[in-house]
Amino acid sequence: MSVDSQFKASLQLFCERVDLHLNQWLPDPSGPEARLQQAMRYSVIGGGGKRVRPVLVYAAGKALNLKPEQLDACACAVEIIHAYSLIHDDLPAMDDDDLRRGRPTCHKAFDDATAILAGDALQALAFEILATDKAIPVSAENRISMIKLLARASGSTGMAGGQAIDLGAVGKDLKLEELENMHLLKTGALIRASVLLGAMCCDDVESEKLDALDTYARCVGLAFQIHDDVLDVTADTETLGKPQGSDEQQNKPTYPALLGLDGAKQRALDLHHQALHALEIFDDSADILRKLSAYVIERGH
Repeated sequence: MSVDSQFKASLQLFCERVDLHLNQWLPDPSGPEARLQQAMRYSVIGGGGKRVRPVLVYAAGKALNLKPEQLDACACAVEIIHAYSLIHDDLPAMDDDDLRRGRPTCHKAFDDATAILAGDALQALAFEILATDKAIPVSAENRISMIKLLARASGSTGMAGGQAIDLGAVGKDLKLEELENMHLLKTGALIRASVLLGAMCCDDVESEKLDALDTYARCVGLAFQIHDDVLDVTADTETLGKPQGSDEQQNKPTYPALLGLDGAKQRALDLHHQALHALEIFDDSADILRKLSAYVIERGH
C-alpha cells in the first residue's frame, strides 16, 4: 500500500469511526421532539462531509500514541459543534444559503425555527458528550479544561465572534491582518480546538509538544479558510456543495480579493510549510497530521 493510499485509508477509518459514534450520541427521533431530532440528524450525519475536525482529533491523538477509543468523544463533540455552526450560518439572517454539502440547508429542509433549535440542541449535546463520556482518559480537572477550551472556541472570542466580524465586514475593505484575525476566529478556532482536544486526551502531554500542535493548528486553520476562499472562485457548485461564487455575490472580503488568486494560493502554501515545521519535534507518529496539512490546501482539485 502506497503512502497516499495509507493516508486515505486512515481518513476513511477515522470518518467511519466518528460516524458510528455520532449515530450513537444523536437522539433517535421519537415523541413530540421528533422533528427537532430529525433536523439534528439531518445536519450531522445525513449529508456526509469531510469530517476534517474529528480527523484532526484522531490524528493529534495518534501523534501522542493515544488509542482511537480515547478520542471518540472529542471527535464527536467538535463535529457536532461544527454542524451547529453551519446550521446557524446558513440561516436567512446570516449567510442565507440554500445549499450545504449538495443538499438543502437545514432551514430549507425543515423551517427556520426548527433549524435554530437544532443548532441550539447540538451545541448543548457537544458539551454533554465532553462532560459525561467515561472513555476520555483524563482527570476531572483536565476534563473541565477541555470543556472550557471548546466553549471559548465556540463563543464570542471564537466562532461566534468571527461570524459577527464577517457579517459586519460585508462590503468593506479589510486589511490582511483584519481578515486573518476574522478567520482565525470563525474557522481557525474550532480547528485549533480539535487538535488541542486530541492532545489533551493525554493527561501528561509535554508542554513543548502541546505548543507545537497549537502552532500547527493555527497554521492549518488559516490555510483551510484561504483555500475555501480560493475554491469559491475556482471550483464549481457541485464540488463545493454550495453555490459557487457566493462570497463575491455577497461582497465579502476574501483572500483572493485582497491578495489575488496566486497570492492567496501562495499564502496557503506558506502556512502549510509553517505547519510542517511545527511538527519537526514529532516522529512518524505525526505523519497523518503532516498529510492533513497538505490535504487542506489541495482538496477540491
